[in-house]
Amino acid sequence: MVSKNAFVWRYLAAWLLGFSVSMASADEVPTMVAQQVSASAWYVEGVSALGSPANQNFISNAAFVVTPGGVVVIDALGSPALAVRLIAEIRKITTQPITHVIATHYHADHIYGLQTFKAQGAHIIAHRAALVYLNSETARLRLEASRQQLAPWVDENTHLVEADEWIDGDKEIVVGGVHFQIKPVGPSHTPEDLAVYMPAEKVLFAGDLVFRSRIPFVGQADSRHWIAAIDNLLAFDTKVIVPGHGPLSTEARKDMQLTRDYLVYLRATMGQAAKNLEPFEDAYKVTDWSQFEHLPLFRVANRMNAYNTYLLLEHETK
Repeated sequence: MVSKNAFVWRYLAAWLLGFSVSMASADEVPTMVAQQVSASAWYVEGVSALGSPANQNFISNAAFVVTPGGVVVIDALGSPALAVRLIAEIRKITTQPITHVIATHYHADHIYGLQTFKAQGAHIIAHRAALVYLNSETARLRLEASRQQLAPWVDENTHLVEADEWIDGDKEIVVGGVHFQIKPVGPSHTPEDLAVYMPAEKVLFAGDLVFRSRIPFVGQADSRHWIAAIDNLLAFDTKVIVPGHGPLSTEARKDMQLTRDYLVYLRATMGQAAKNLEPFEDAYKVTDWSQFEHLPLFRVANRMNAYNTYLLLEHETK
């Protein structure tokens, strides 16, 4: 049986191996342009790549909603410098103060910019389950690695930021008369996943439960619950989904299907291998990946995703 500590450290080793893989990218910093989602909402779209000094770790999306009472930001991007650039985009649209930041989860590419918003006085909301990660050796090691691999954008001055308000269940906030429904949907991609829904404009900010046009990052996800969470998100009356990665979606069911199908396939193939005590290397080689191998980041992320899913299913069957 794989012990809990061994499981965690084997996962961490796999993650660090995947993180250290470099991708060819242009030397120019990716542009950041706020794109309008609905009457009140905008988002910026990160590149489909691993974080690097060249892209400032701009590999995820962030969004903001302008209300008569202030600006609500969803996710803070992957470096303090990116958060500064996001604020500049907000300032092109409004001079309203940034009152809230909702962190959909505490993966580095979504939260290393939190300190910039905190310094501006924003009220940060996140799920209480993130405290386990914040106080873990994994978080410390990841920040240490990021300071080396993403310098100068992540450096000794970059630090992890706790929320001002930790929530345990559904919550609604009203800012400038605009209602935001915050719904826990973890443990899925992470234990602390939150989705944010703006009913007046039927916009769903799905965080990393939805990856569009690229391979998802599975990591230590609870993929079984992630699949169920995607099904639950379809219950919202949604016109537009802002995913954690990739372009906007105006076809909720169709565009959530890629993430869902990939997770189902990982669990089926790696689960069968784990059940049969088949070595991972052998199982990976004989698995047919053709329906996903054309997607961005397949070569970088798929092997790591498969390995972590194999470990998860091996652990589940013990």
